Amino acid sequence: MADFKLHDIQSAPEGAKPFLENSQKNFGMIPGLHAVMAESPQVLEAYQKLHQLVLDSSFNNDEKTVVWQTINVENACHYCVPAHTGIAKMMEVSDDITNALRDETPLPNNKLEALRDFTLAVMRKRGNLSEDDLSAFFEAGYDNRHVLEVIMTLSQKIMSNYINHVAKTPVDEPFKKFEWKKA
Repeated sequence: MADFKLHDIQSAPEGAKPFLENSQKNFGMIPGLHAVMAESPQVLEAYQKLHQLVLDSSFNNDEKTVVWQTINVENACHYCVPAHTGIAKMMEVSDDITNALRDETPLPNNKLEALRDFTLAVMRKRGNLSEDDLSAFFEAGYDNRHVLEVIMTLSQKIMSNYINHVAKTPVDEPFKKFEWKKA
């Protein structure tokens, strides 16, 4: 069984230190996921860059949350679902959206539901989408840019979800109140 260290700035490999300092500055703490990723400075750097690119995407905060949490819930990530619940609150995403995503119940509007359906199709079909998958997404008001940005976000979440599964990353204290298990 692998034993993953939760690095701090002092214990991290030299190349990871600036990225952990960035985490500390941006979050007021070093999230456990970042502490694990610090073992490989390249992984932590890639994750932080992808995270920023997702934040800069054309999706609004509700849509980012739908894509992130759809992936987290589908992959049953014990760490990311609570973390993104807290992040959604900070981003002022309604609890109706967050609860529907966590509970896998209908979202409050059809456009967000189409985004969740499309994200699931991309994941479950490993990108081998049908014309119907794409048509339904486009009819909901999305375009080719959004297709690509769902895939980019999936890339980010695959890193975090899989690393959390392997490392059994403990949920950070601020997010423990949002702990979650797949139904």
